[in-house]
Amino acid sequence: MSTSSPEHAIDRLEDRLSRLPLRERKKLRTRRAIQDHALRLFTEQGYDETTVEQIAAAAEISPSTFFRYFPTKEDVVVTDEYDPIMAEIFRDQPPELTPIEALRKTLREMLPLMYETDLDVVNIRLRLTAQVPALRARTFESLREGTHAMLSEVVGARTGRPSGDADVEAFTWAVLGVMQAAMYQWIDGRATTEDIPALVDHNLEFLGRGCPL
Repeated sequence: MSTSSPEHAIDRLEDRLSRLPLRERKKLRTRRAIQDHALRLFTEQGYDETTVEQIAAAAEISPSTFFRYFPTKEDVVVTDEYDPIMAEIFRDQPPELTPIEALRKTLREMLPLMYETDLDVVNIRLRLTAQVPALRARTFESLREGTHAMLSEVVGARTGRPSGDADVEAFTWAVLGVMQAAMYQWIDGRATTEDIPALVDHNLEFLGRGCPL
């Protein structure tokens, strides 16, 4: 993990955000504000006891605005603003790197950045996902609709293939599988939150070698 200060991590995150289109930046900041209020209420009251109406009131928006940013209540926990930043970092990787190598370099920058700036948020989201069955189910759908779609697009572009190519799809699901394996080590109590970046990197390296056993 990076040893730089949280202030430097925030600077790097803001630099990455500043490269996104203005409309995308505004959307991400609004989503994050809603999520911050939601996670606070879930922590104070419990997930099942908190309603969308309460979250909307805390964020000073209407329930209909909430649903424009998050299709379901579960989405306010399982989705985040990092996919576009991850895509931008991946596209910046040297073209001679393989997709796995480019992804490992991307996540070596991305995950410490997340943990240095958002460790409390990451912990709350992981804890809720471990505790609430509906969130675990929605996590898979969110991966398919968000991170999987993003990775398929950027990996396809790097390899000169369409995002719907069967091999690109298989590769992307394999990547998500080894990333999920790291998360479930945390859920099962076999790793701390701080261990996850190193576990993800190990799992991707193992995948890159063809998963030899």
